[in-house]
Amino acid sequence: MKNDFTSYTLIFTMVVLAGCNPKPAEHGNSEFVDSLPFPAEIRNFTPKGENPVFKGTGEATWDKLIRERGYILKEDDGYHMWYTGFDGYDEKTILKLGYAFSEDGFQWKRHENNPVFGESWVEDMMVWKQGDTYYMFAEGRGDIAKMLTSNDKIHWDNQGDLDIRQADGSPLSEGPYGTPTVWVEDGTWYLFYERNDQGIWLATSRDLKVWTNVTDDPVITMGPEKYDQYGVAVNQIIKYKDHYYAYYHGTSLEDWSDWTMNMAISSDLVHWSKYPENPIMGDNKSSGITVHDGERFRFYTMHPEVVVHFPAK
Repeated sequence: MKNDFTSYTLIFTMVVLAGCNPKPAEHGNSEFVDSLPFPAEIRNFTPKGENPVFKGTGEATWDKLIRERGYILKEDDGYHMWYTGFDGYDEKTILKLGYAFSEDGFQWKRHENNPVFGESWVEDMMVWKQGDTYYMFAEGRGDIAKMLTSNDKIHWDNQGDLDIRQADGSPLSEGPYGTPTVWVEDGTWYLFYERNDQGIWLATSRDLKVWTNVTDDPVITMGPEKYDQYGVAVNQIIKYKDHYYAYYHGTSLEDWSDWTMNMAISSDLVHWSKYPENPIMGDNKSSGITVHDGERFRFYTMHPEVVVHFPAK
């Protein structure tokens, strides 16, 4: 997602991306799209209980405010959350990584040694556990995606910026590449990322060192409907009943002052069709992710505060 701390010009990126001749997601055939499954239990959510369940302290602390995508993993001992904290909008501000734990996903306790990583800028993160290692994919300063690793969820090592290449192996054009979101299957890592929120691209890697675009066109484009005509970014990929689902936020406004949550479906992670009744959530709630609690999916929107939703009955 666009960084509010640094002003970027979109002109160069838009010119470059226009040359890609992007192909839209598969939403042209209405009968085909209408036949695709978007189960209510992963789509139709409503807030439940006392919300928000987590937010900035509102006091003179390093995490007076929180922003953009945080991430929650459910493990045997409870819920683990990583979030971005900062103390105000200032040119010298560095966004830092915080950690909180909850036994039930409602009552959260900040780690006593927060921030758990403050050596460099970290925001808009997601976490994937593979074997005994936790892999964090996040934005650094300038909306440049990077990877961090940990063995205990608390201590993180910065592995540096992601090396993403075009389909022919040449470097990406200059400009941001952010909101990194991964899915791992059969030894292949699938990386979804945006460029100034002007579309969603897909790159893959088997060594986590070099990522190569599957296509140099976005796999999910903005529009043509109004709800996401000015910006899109994927927050999470899940697999449910033999289909892949992308949860992404989009905006209908040129100034990006309001965002909604939306869904798309795919059978191969490359070709995507948007849910015909998007958006699935409004009220300027964004950066939403699902978390399965053992019985059902919960839906947590992470920006500008953490709100938990449950399947609507």
